[in-house]
Amino acid sequence: MPASTVTPAARPTPQEAVAGLWQAAGLPPAAPDALRLAGADPVLPSSFAVGTAAQAAIGAAALAAAALWQLRGGGAQQVAVDMRHAAAEFRSERYLRVNGAPAPEFRDRTGGLYRCGDGGWVRLHTNFPHHRDGVLRLLGCGPDPAAVGSALSKWEAEAFETAAAEAGLVVAALRSFEAWDRHPQGQALRGLPPLVLERIGEAPPQPLPAFPAESARPLAGVRVLDFTRIIAGPVAGRTLAAHGADVLLVTAAHLPFIAPLVIDTGRGKRSCQLDLRDPDDKRALHKLLHGADVLVQGYRPQGLAELGVGPEAAARARPGIVYATLSAYGHVGPWAGRRGFDSLVQTATGFNHAEAQAAGSAEPLPLPAQALDHAAGYLLALGVMAALYRRATEGGSWHVRVSLAQTGQWLRGLGRVEGGLRQPEQRFEDVRDLLETMPSGFGELTVVSHAARLSQTPARWALPSVPLGTHAPAWLPRA
Repeated sequence: MPASTVTPAARPTPQEAVAGLWQAAGLPPAAPDALRLAGADPVLPSSFAVGTAAQAAIGAAALAAAALWQLRGGGAQQVAVDMRHAAAEFRSERYLRVNGAPAPEFRDRTGGLYRCGDGGWVRLHTNFPHHRDGVLRLLGCGPDPAAVGSALSKWEAEAFETAAAEAGLVVAALRSFEAWDRHPQGQALRGLPPLVLERIGEAPPQPLPAFPAESARPLAGVRVLDFTRIIAGPVAGRTLAAHGADVLLVTAAHLPFIAPLVIDTGRGKRSCQLDLRDPDDKRALHKLLHGADVLVQGYRPQGLAELGVGPEAAARARPGIVYATLSAYGHVGPWAGRRGFDSLVQTATGFNHAEAQAAGSAEPLPLPAQALDHAAGYLLALGVMAALYRRATEGGSWHVRVSLAQTGQWLRGLGRVEGGLRQPEQRFEDVRDLLETMPSGFGELTVVSHAARLSQTPARWALPSVPLGTHAPAWLPRA
């Protein structure tokens, strides 16, 4: 049944959603039997099964951690995920508090939805200064929203989307699901699973070492290079860190960042800075790569490859590497090289139009969470752990691919929730029981705890969030 026609009665259960992800990851089929799921949609005000998506993505990633624990000599364990808790974790940046105060607003005022001259809509993403300045140059106006709206009234929506993409900017025209399904990119993605694992090189099996210590964790000793920003990729690294991986975030001083997201997603990670345009820093990266197990990257398509750190080059330099790539619109089709963010992919692929239709709204409506971002982050973590499992049992170097658009296709396949838009908003006061406090390099943090509960190896972040560039570009000794 096409995703757009999945009825409430035919919606997959959360257990079925997890089983589908498990099959895509190629992990042992019996493991989902260890999963206990509680709660039901709707938990957030949406006509989509956002709670099911959160519970399934977080649960599948936690099950993969449990499978690695067992592969390393640990016992079988139970994994439990409450849907309300999972939905809160899908909005973790909303509930972040620093020294008791909400994190500052980071959205640029010129971004958002605008009506164009043909009656269509476009969404502008201008949170990075170079994206904002590029859009303003293309429009020939200043950063005032009224001036931006006036300039866009002279454009057709899809024509501006195309012009912006050709200029390397991030803009999306509003489409319905039907229009997206007819679009060449929508057609290119049809039938693709939400995550793809590809063997990209030969290497002997590399079992993760057994550990006798009772305090050991599923990913203890696993080294992860984290080349990601914003939400989806950083959530993957945060998840791997929650299960014990040594995650080293790599940024550069010249790259823009969004401070509240660095704070929220930096839990459990160390942070260094390397400018890959500098020969010495590039040599430092290659030294790190030789000692790494995993590299996760979410930069523009081919960005790291142009700097000599694409998946094939990484597999040659470090046989047995697990290389995970996040993209906006997928690795096939005419938009494979196009930049994008969650809000834009929601707009381009039909979610904002469908949510508005369900609400009877004349204006496009976003989902109640950056659901594509968060789901993609947990799917990346699932893919990484599945590839580590495959590397240990089969050998090889592996490439994990996840895109926001494929994640959206998966969310559509979970169906619609009748009456879901009448669900009350989940406020900070409503999730106090799901929060925890911890120290950080920014002050005391109040954050959403991890929704997956593992019976033998509870998820936790052993390191605090720290300012970018706090640490040296070096690995910790393996225990």
